[in-house]
Amino acid sequence: MSLNSKFVADLEGKVAQLKQDRVYKTLNYLESPQSARVTMEGRGEVLILSSNNYLGLCDEPSVMEAGIAGIRKYGAGTGSVRFICGTFTVHRELEQALARFVGTDASMSYVSAWNANEGLTATVVEEGDFVVSDALNHASIIDSIRLAKSITKCTTAVYKHGELDELVERLRANAGAKRRLIWTDGVFSMEGSIAKLPELLQIARDHDAVLIMDDSHATGVLGATGRGTAEHFGVLGEVDVITSTLGKAVGGAAGGFVAGPAALCDMLTQRSRPQLFSNALPPTVAASALAAVRFIEAHPERVTALHENARFFRSALVEAGLKPLEGDTPIVPIIVGETAVAIRMSEMLLDEGIFVTGFGFPVVPQGTARLRCQVSAAHTRTDLEFAVRAIRSVAGRVGIVS
Repeated sequence: MSLNSKFVADLEGKVAQLKQDRVYKTLNYLESPQSARVTMEGRGEVLILSSNNYLGLCDEPSVMEAGIAGIRKYGAGTGSVRFICGTFTVHRELEQALARFVGTDASMSYVSAWNANEGLTATVVEEGDFVVSDALNHASIIDSIRLAKSITKCTTAVYKHGELDELVERLRANAGAKRRLIWTDGVFSMEGSIAKLPELLQIARDHDAVLIMDDSHATGVLGATGRGTAEHFGVLGEVDVITSTLGKAVGGAAGGFVAGPAALCDMLTQRSRPQLFSNALPPTVAASALAAVRFIEAHPERVTALHENARFFRSALVEAGLKPLEGDTPIVPIIVGETAVAIRMSEMLLDEGIFVTGFGFPVVPQGTARLRCQVSAAHTRTDLEFAVRAIRSVAGRVGIVS
């Protein structure tokens, strides 16, 4: 059977154009566990400064051993979807631990945080509802709202990032909606900025709205004990619905979850299509994630180390003459302008032994391409000082600093 040659030629032409525009992304292959330093195929040891492994739990021995024990006890996979034959006791233990950790009554795990967001919005939104979203929300939130709108014909709107007066205007203009739902990230992944959660909570109360927060870059990261944006602001237990990931600070493997009222999680079991038509989280991943949650609860000093590293790195960049975006998270973006410049700097830094990704359009707006540096508790001060020197050197060579 021959392939459709026109279809293939069209794809090849698009790929060639990406290469010509110098915005083509390449994959780098690792030969060791994700850690502060890794072994990269063809390059040897490289310092990682672009990983979501915020607490260094990807290669934490207790987390890895829990995954190994999980696969020995439960096998490699679930064999089907949860309500047919795919739920193991480790799923229940994990979901109970996650709910306790983020301050809700219950939680429901998914194979990814993307699935969690998609499953949540499309399940709970109904015709006559109004859904409003921060302009810088993650693509999974945006797509989940688009999907819900296509299914239910609900009304949707976007407000400028962090512009809460505009949010209030949108809510007032839709006061007649059956229900109002506000969607926000807890930490905005490309900016490293934190949602104005106390104000959002008050707005939600004033307008009888449901507040939904994706805390993927805050779970295990923000707050004195890593319980997320709500703990950071002292409002743990007050957010209506929280979604998050198991693929970042919580062990870094895979998976996501929705946390909220028990009735919500029950309804997701009954009606959420990613639950009804996808296999459950592999038990080995559930077991390692459970161990990661327990590790974070037992070792708040790991969270403290992350916060200290983030402050040190941001301060050291400023002292070196660079201008990272201000913030209180371990996401430290350095704006460089054009996408091609960000990709070139990323390539130059890799030659220096540092793996940090350059992001440009369409991930971020035109003209705001950046190096998104991400700090981990696993980094040593020596690692971070080495990174600052290398970034300063490369920035000078491309003309970002003099």
